[in-house]
Amino acid sequence: MRQMLVVGPFPWKAIGVSPDDWKNVQVDESFGEADAGRRLRARAYDVIVTSPVTPAARDLAIVIEAREQQPGIRTVVLAPELTAADIITALRNEVYACFAMPVVADDLRESIAAALDADQWKNGIEVISASPDWITLRVACRRTTADRMTRYVTELASGIPSLDRNDLSTAFREVLLNAMEHGAGFDAGKVIEVAAVRTVRAIVYYFKDPGPGFNPKAPGLVATEDDPLSHLTYREAEGKRPGGFGMLLTAKLVDEVHYNERGNEVFLVKHLDKLKSKKRTASRPAGRKRVLPFGSPKARKA
Repeated sequence: MRQMLVVGPFPWKAIGVSPDDWKNVQVDESFGEADAGRRLRARAYDVIVTSPVTPAARDLAIVIEAREQQPGIRTVVLAPELTAADIITALRNEVYACFAMPVVADDLRESIAAALDADQWKNGIEVISASPDWITLRVACRRTTADRMTRYVTELASGIPSLDRNDLSTAFREVLLNAMEHGAGFDAGKVIEVAAVRTVRAIVYYFKDPGPGFNPKAPGLVATEDDPLSHLTYREAEGKRPGGFGMLLTAKLVDEVHYNERGNEVFLVKHLDKLKSKKRTASRPAGRKRVLPFGSPKARKA
């Protein structure tokens, strides 16, 4: 039976989850952070879930202690809020997933289930460079890693309307999975280079895969808005699996999609001034451009 430690007192009903949501799992709830530390020193756990009430800095301190005590443990961080600096710390300390309140119960339930199932897991996310406004990573080509990265970029896009946030995370995941599948053949020994940048006016995602590339305008290869289905016959004749809708979907979810000449690098751009429920703010005087952190209050108003 798998073992999970939850840092309590945990507001199960308020969040919408229950210890019974995960089958064949022994759930222990600690009496605060100190008790959680004692339990970690006394017993092996597969997963630890932090309290959504305590600040992220304290949650991350528990994560670091947990990994020192039990190197293979998977950690899920819940916090009242997460800044870009908090998320960078989580990435550097191999946190499995992190959530800022309020959480979507189904998302949390699924992330914890995936963490519980990830026996003998490898982190698969390497931080190359990280500042609050520009994060560059190398990501191993595994579906689990794609799901974890999607959770991270969802939290990085805090402060924008939920519909736009969902569009961004869906587009991010679609392109990352395409890069893993077509550029690296889901070879876990290969990596995708990923960057996330936030400026005053836009959120930008960048991907580079190790493959030979492709022609995104090749006839018959992908779905188009004018002809979304006939490419399936071509793909079948070429021995390719059904698909080709990802690029069309992505183009609908973001404002700009740009490929390099080879087709193994792509930029996604979402303009913040086109958000669905953007609130107007006073115009700023002309001057040099500023780059704002993902999680900063000013970025949320941009």
